[in-house]
Amino acid sequence: MTIYHSAGSSPSWTGQDIGIMVLDCQYPFVRGNVANAQSYQFPVRYAEVKGASIERLLYEGDASLLGTFVDAARQLQNEGVRAITGACGFMAQFQKELQEAVGVPVFSSSLLQIPYMYALTGKPVGVITADATCLKAAHFRACDVPQELPVAIAGMDLVAAFKNSVLANAVTLDNDAVKLGAVKTAVQLQKDNPAIGSILLECSELPPYAKDIQRATGLPVFDFITMIENVHRAFNPPQFG
Repeated sequence: MTIYHSAGSSPSWTGQDIGIMVLDCQYPFVRGNVANAQSYQFPVRYAEVKGASIERLLYEGDASLLGTFVDAARQLQNEGVRAITGACGFMAQFQKELQEAVGVPVFSSSLLQIPYMYALTGKPVGVITADATCLKAAHFRACDVPQELPVAIAGMDLVAAFKNSVLANAVTLDNDAVKLGAVKTAVQLQKDNPAIGSILLECSELPPYAKDIQRATGLPVFDFITMIENVHRAFNPPQFG
């Protein structure tokens, strides 16, 4: 006989192991984007971080957002998720504080994968970020990326279709143009840094183009989706026997 027990104080639903904190944005979230629930083969739960715009998080690094991030993380924990991720690599700014604020694992930024990627190849890691001018050493430190670990960075801020849509928080997005720009950025990154052994798509808007980037560069490509799927599998390992 199989007996199930309710958590008691949990909401009146279950089955959403991954909670995702999303920015307060309005640009289109195409399939593959972290903020599009159709990107996953399992259910996820979202919480909007009120007032956390791209401007405040990326360009201002606004430390006063911490409280709203903590509120969103605690909301997700109270709603029964077993791990919490972000939907912007720049959420790394609050990684340590969020870990301390909740009782479930937090993986706020895709940057957390960099040490693993370097361990796999022993080669420098290429990072494609939303805006290279905003990605600071502090973001890497917050994700326990050793200072001596070699990385090469390229920004999507030089791609007009991306800048005018995502970074401008516009209501339209030219998907083909953004894809083309992402691939060109990756190819140029590899050309400028031929020693890199893998590519990380820091930005949560870039996973839709991971396959195209992998084909164009021949390198393994990591992003938010690879990280989220890995954590979900850790909580839901397959039954082999």
